[in-house]
Amino acid sequence: MKRFDVVTLFPGMFDALTEFGITQRARDRGYFELVLWDPREYAANAYRSVDDRPYGGGPGMVMMADPLAKALQAARARQRGCGVLTSRTVYLSPQGRRLDQALADELAQADGLVLLAGRYEGVDERLIGLEVDEEVSIGDYVVSGGELPAMVLIDSIVRRTPGVLHDADSAAKESFVEGILDFPQYTRPEVFAGRSVPSVLMSGNHADIQRWRMKQALGRTWRRRPDLLAKLRLDAEQTMLLEEFKAECGETEKTGV
Repeated sequence: MKRFDVVTLFPGMFDALTEFGITQRARDRGYFELVLWDPREYAANAYRSVDDRPYGGGPGMVMMADPLAKALQAARARQRGCGVLTSRTVYLSPQGRRLDQALADELAQADGLVLLAGRYEGVDERLIGLEVDEEVSIGDYVVSGGELPAMVLIDSIVRRTPGVLHDADSAAKESFVEGILDFPQYTRPEVFAGRSVPSVLMSGNHADIQRWRMKQALGRTWRRRPDLLAKLRLDAEQTMLLEEFKAECGETEKTGV
């Protein structure tokens, strides 16, 4: 079982994980556990203060180190009490390492993750140095707090846990797993708004279907995410399929079809 402990000012936001869809089913079936910690419970004064003005001036407030440290320490102690041998503490931050499939798979190797969802202008830097193993960002943009990034990280790990998805091949064939985007998908009806399902998918020839899907996945990655393609070492067949895709694109552009 994967164990996630999240330090957050807004525990109710995580109902999105525990009350809906794949992650709800995964938790109900015992694939992962989620425990939420409100740092207000560890505040030093009667007002349950967890933030204060930044030294040096400036807008906004900064989350205080002491209540966050106590909440993180309590979360790690709980995990140790559950027998977790390998645990990592992650601060969700726009300054962190960008989350991709490789990082999600790396973090998934730990039996437990303690996640810190920051708010306001961030957290006291001393806390990061003392209590955090890794900072992780979900992209080069800013959101209101670390709760959504924490949920993204949890979801990306849970869905790759063996047994969570009904189809054992689903997780292995998703976008980014092989370093490329997914191929186009189609379902009924056969014709929609004058557009037909590609005939190869109706052929029943599984070798041709697999070849077509690989060509489309490579081509889509070439057109939309060339940065991903630049990191790959394609084999001879993949190189040939990509060249076929490029040639077909050029022909389409010439004819306008």
